[in-house]
Parts: sequence; C-alpha cells; structure tokens
Amino acid sequence: MRHIAIIGSGPAGYYTAEACQKAFGAECRVDIIDRLPVPYGLIRTGVAPDHQSIKGVARRYEAVALSETVRFVGNVSVGDDVSILELQELYDAVVLATGAPSDKPLGVPGDDLPGVIGSAAFVGWYNGHPDFADLDPPVHGRDAVVVGAGNVALDVARILAKTEAEFGGSDIVGHALDRLRGAEHATVTLLARRGPHQIAMTPKELGELAHLTRAVPLVDTADLPPFEADAALEPGLRKAVAHLRGFAQPQDDKTVRIVFDFFARPLRIEGETHAERVIVARTRLDETGRVVDTGEEYAVPATLVVSCIGYRTPPIAGVPYDDALGRFANVDGRIAPGLYAVGWARRGPTGTIGTNRPDGFAIAERIAADVSCGSGKPGRAALDTLLGERGVEIVTFRDWQKIEAAEITRARAGAPREKFATIAEMLAARR
Repeated sequence: MRHIAIIGSGPAGYYTAEACQKAFGAECRVDIIDRLPVPYGLIRTGVAPDHQSIKGVARRYEAVALSETVRFVGNVSVGDDVSILELQELYDAVVLATGAPSDKPLGVPGDDLPGVIGSAAFVGWYNGHPDFADLDPPVHGRDAVVVGAGNVALDVARILAKTEAEFGGSDIVGHALDRLRGAEHATVTLLARRGPHQIAMTPKELGELAHLTRAVPLVDTADLPPFEADAALEPGLRKAVAHLRGFAQPQDDKTVRIVFDFFARPLRIEGETHAERVIVARTRLDETGRVVDTGEEYAVPATLVVSCIGYRTPPIAGVPYDDALGRFANVDGRIAPGLYAVGWARRGPTGTIGTNRPDGFAIAERIAADVSCGSGKPGRAALDTLLGERGVEIVTFRDWQKIEAAEITRARAGAPREKFATIAEMLAARR
C-alpha cells in the first residue's frame, strides 16, 4: 500500500489525488490535508462569485473525495498542527499543492497606505475567505485603480462596477454585498504597463464588461496598435484585442467608467492618511519588447488601489524555497526524495484550473517511479493518532457536506449559498 499525503485541497490537490487513484488503484490511500474546514481552494475563494459555471468543476472533485481511497482532512494546519518532517515519516509521498495564496508586493512607495490592497486579499474578502473577512476595504470612494492586465484585474473591476441586482445568482458573500451596496464609483482605472497586444485577459472576461448595467469600458484609440498588426496574434488574444477595439468606439453614457490605461506604470501612491492618488509613469516598449519609461508622469485619483500583479507560495519550514520565483524549489515537481510540489506551488501562478490536471498526472508518475509498495509507513491511522493527541479537530468530507448544506439553507433569494466566513461558524455548522 502506498500512503500519500497531499497538502492543499484546491484543483492541483484533487487532480493529483485523481491521478494517484488511476495510477495505483486500490493499492493507495490518499489524505488531502487542508488548513480550512472547507475544500476546493481557489474554486471556493478565488474564482469570481458571478462565474458559477467555473465553480461547477467542484463536482468532479467531489466524486474523487467520496471514493474509498481518498480522504479529506480539513482544519489541519501543516507547520502548526503537524510538520512536514512528521508527515514524511508517516507517508510514502508528501505532495505540496498549496497554491500561491499570498500577494506579490506592489513594491512602490506608499503601497502600505490604507486603501492599498492586494488582489488575493480583496478577492478573498468578497469570496468569504476567513483570513479576509474583516478586511473592510474603502469601496465607497469615487475613484478606484486596479493594477494589472489579467483576468483577476478584470474580475476586480467588474465586481466594483456591478449593481446589486447584477449579483443575483452569484455567491458573493453577504458582508461584501452589504459594503458594495450603494458604492458610487465614477471611474475604475485599469493600469497596464504594456499595451493591448501584451494583455493576459481572455475574450470571455473582456466581453462581460460590455454588458454591465451602469458601467462602460473605455479604451483610448491612441493606445491601440495598427489594425493589421492583429493578424499575427494567436486567435484568443486576437479576439480579446477585438473587444478592446470595440471599447474604443463611442459608448453609451453610463454612470461608471472602466478606463483601460495602457502603457502606464505605477510609480508611487500618495495620500495624507490613506491612498488618494497613484502617480503613474507613461511607458513604451523598446525594440526588444522591454518596458521603458518615457519621462512623462501624471496622477490618477484613487481612494482604493487593488494590486493584481501576481502571487507567491508561502514558505513552509523544512521545505527548500525559491525566493526569486516565489515557489518551492523543485526539479520537475520533485523537491526531495518522497517530497513533491504540484500546481502553482511547483511552477508559480501560471495557467488555468485545467492546467493542473496534467500536472497532477505527471507527479503521480514520479511517485510511481520513486516509491515502491510495502514501505511499512503507517499513513492515515498514525496521523489521526498524532492529531488526536494534540487536540486537533479533524473535519472530514462528510462534515463538509453538512457545512455546505447549512450554507445552501441560509442563502439569500436567488443565490446558490451564503458562505460562512469564519472558521468558528464552519465548525459550528459541522457539529
């Protein structure tokens, strides 16, 4: 029997568990360990609440979790309740699937002012992550700035621009909906260091901006490359740029403007006691494609600044870490004998949810090559004994189903659920 521990219950964790099931059949036992009492990682707390179809992938993970060979072990903090070294002594293979939940610092003067928030924190706030339930961002100012040129930046801008009615059918958490109710943004500015041809935004997400009730997306025609240059782009990016070209045409007069400010790099954030404005450098691309400043500077008003420039994997004691890349040090997913990384913890925050599936199967192959059957390690029984001695209250997948049922029961009209936003509420619902 191979005993495998996977740390993290997001897409990378569940795809790896599924891969181990298929590789080893009944001759493996997989424990998926998570710090929170609830599973699914960024599917629950990272995907935008108005993108319910994407969250549907959780049903696939549920089928894995309810099988005989896989167990969810929630409410267990690796590093606090149990160490990596202890897990390596109990399991034949330990796989780190912790994702990259920490914001990459914006790294400009003033980024520590009140009102400047990383996207992991802001997205976690409106998605009900317990770590950010008390964030209380200043969403009622007239001007907001979102730094970044990817889908997360689009999510943040869209959430800020929506009316309350447009959240119908979403699972945005109640405390965020209450704060956003009545928000009167006049302008949400998206700052991108490069131009339209260098965005990481996808056509579907861009297209959603054209259908908002009170908000209109705007692009300056001067920022757009010649139309004939679009022909060299790959199809997805070409469709995305087509949306941007549409946003440069005369638009309906609505109360909120979503302004795409390309070739713009934040230099510093200014304000007396909180963020008031972002000082921006105008940029251009040199002949090698590098971003260079033109020498022009200007100010963009903002009482809320959300930085969507990337994420980092938090270090874990005893695990080699690549500080420059913000992920665990590994070679093709192998950190050390019996210790592996998968998903964003392995490669950094790149790719889609589906990218984690082949990643998980590749790690299962490495485990098969490295770990033979019959090692004699005790696996989950020994973990249960150890955690019991330390007074750690394990949450199983059946317990999670009780929490989920309670969230569905307490949902507002039209919403799929009302998430519990504290661990204490989750544990109480489980009991």
